[in-house]
Amino acid sequence: MSRAVGGVPVGLAFEALGVVGSPLPPIFMTSGGESESDRKKVWDGLRATKRGSGNETRPWWIYQTLYKMASSSAFPHLSPLSLALFLSRRRREMASYIFVLSLGLLFVVSGTMAATPRKPVDVPFGRNYVPTWAFDHIKYFNGESEIQLSLDNSTGTGFQSKGSYLFGHFSMQIKMVPGDSAGTVTAFYLSSQNSEHDEIDFEFLGNRSGQPYILQTNVFTGGKGDREQRIYLWFDPTKQYHSYSVLWNLYQIVFFVDDIPIRVFKNSKDLGVKFPFNQPMKIYSSLWNADDWATRGGLEKTDWSKAPFVASYKSFHVDGCEASVEAKFCATQGTRWWDQKDFQDLDSFQYRRLRWVRQRFTIYNYCTDRKRYPTMSPECKRDRDI
Repeated sequence: MSRAVGGVPVGLAFEALGVVGSPLPPIFMTSGGESESDRKKVWDGLRATKRGSGNETRPWWIYQTLYKMASSSAFPHLSPLSLALFLSRRRREMASYIFVLSLGLLFVVSGTMAATPRKPVDVPFGRNYVPTWAFDHIKYFNGESEIQLSLDNSTGTGFQSKGSYLFGHFSMQIKMVPGDSAGTVTAFYLSSQNSEHDEIDFEFLGNRSGQPYILQTNVFTGGKGDREQRIYLWFDPTKQYHSYSVLWNLYQIVFFVDDIPIRVFKNSKDLGVKFPFNQPMKIYSSLWNADDWATRGGLEKTDWSKAPFVASYKSFHVDGCEASVEAKFCATQGTRWWDQKDFQDLDSFQYRRLRWVRQRFTIYNYCTDRKRYPTMSPECKRDRDI
């Protein structure tokens, strides 16, 4: 099957390396949201590189391919403009750079994305969820395809899944509380029902206006947590919806933000670390006041004059093995897509993206906290958290 990026077949990118082609076309209109001025700068930069080591002219669509690579979310650290400027400074070495970038493109689209979860299915709230408390603080829109949770000085609110699940893929799109959200917590998590419970947490910690949100993740196994990791997001989560999802199977738990893995928790039972495998979990979300700890360790309190605080939700995707609370195994174990070999580990491309998050956005990691944990937890090395 022929693979393509931006409508350009990968094979043609290689064929183009030695082919005499047509000159660059007018400014290519992309879907990346760049201004007309930015697009002109990009193509001016690319136009300056169109000559190879001889006098041949490279076909325009190879530059389009490179531009698409830079515009793609697959390269979150690379902007189209920076690519153009880089290429314009390296015009004599263009042929070799095209070769390297084409190899990278082929690598991206030729199977290394096999472990990417399936695209979530948008369904209305009532398909999978029910309110759990303060029903009057939940508003519904567009046939329950969107909802809003609100928090004021009387109460927050929340909801939970109708079923319990033992493994699966769970996703939700959320737009966080805008403005001054200090003291508030928007949570999206899975949890079992007993005292030695398992839990998989996304917690979004509000902040003062102008300061970034903090995303805290945690994993509880057998009632033990204390595995916090905190990152800054590389976007403003209050401006538009973003996807937050969990892939959970017998081999690993992966936290995703917009399909970028931000954390992995591998099954390390062989190292003496418990792993959630026999306690079905419900899915929960809530908006609540936690100004005793959420923002700067409780130093910043909730400003109730800014209430109500509102978080918005849509795309209530659940693809899991539904099981009774007492179940110890999944009846369809080994037959679902998220059980297959491709999802037993991240691929190399996903590990590079995880490393990008680790290096640029991580602000706390229990694996590197020697004051709190003089001895590093055994799972940290396997999870590539150090």
